Amino acid sequence: MTAEIRLRRLVCLTGFMGSGKSTVARLLASQLGWTNVDLDRRITEAAGLTIPEIFARSGEAEFRRIESEQLARVVAEFAETQKPRIVSLGGGTIAQPQNLALLRENGALLIWLRCPVDELLRRCAQITDRPLFRDETSFRRLYDERLPTYELADYRVESDIEPLRVVEQILALGIFPKVTV
Repeated sequence: MTAEIRLRRLVCLTGFMGSGKSTVARLLASQLGWTNVDLDRRITEAAGLTIPEIFARSGEAEFRRIESEQLARVVAEFAETQKPRIVSLGGGTIAQPQNLALLRENGALLIWLRCPVDELLRRCAQITDRPLFRDETSFRRLYDERLPTYELADYRVESDIEPLRVVEQILALGIFPKVTV
């Protein structure tokens, strides 16, 4: 482990839909006293629409444009303030080459919340606001398409457990400063 990786203060959680990115990011940021940024929330606030509404009205290309724009803003805010933050990315954020490049260029550390596809499917089956979840076959195909991108993350933690246990795994990586009480 290099000191360079240890000093990064822009940490992004990536993973497929249902892997727990938003929940884990919120819990992790709270434990560390860092800022929590939910990219999906930033997208919906900027657009004034829900993610399914963006997809329905304007399509995935427009969603990805807004996503890249908001990610660039998050990165710029970090660069300006240097205030450490935990960012929960969308499931397809780093599958867009320009987004992955932006994060790498700005020293972001990527943690993949890895969860077996069958568990992801179980978690997402009852959720109706996921525009890219149409059926099991397309879900598995999209997972397989994104898997090589997730594997580019700096770290991988298993997320098919309770969110607090996922946070414990991330803290055990030793990449954060020790919190003293």
